[in-house]
Amino acid sequence: MREQLRAKIIDVCDKKIAAKGKNVGLSFYAFFANKNNDPEQLMEAATWWIQTHKLDHFEKAQKIKELILNNQ
Repeated sequence: MREQLRAKIIDVCDKKIAAKGKNVGLSFYAFFANKNNDPEQLMEAATWWIQTHKLDHFEKAQKIKELILNNQ
């Protein structure tokens, strides 16, 4: 996964956790605007989320952040 996407995921997770607590859930769509303006990056996130890690649609932000940090 490219570094730009990794940084974006960590940033979104940090903001969600700060706003709603450690049990907040999110989907990979949380990392993108409501527009499909970067389909390659969206597919990269979807592939990582669905195929690589076989995650459910909604997962805890803390879990996603830990997966990103542990898979550098």
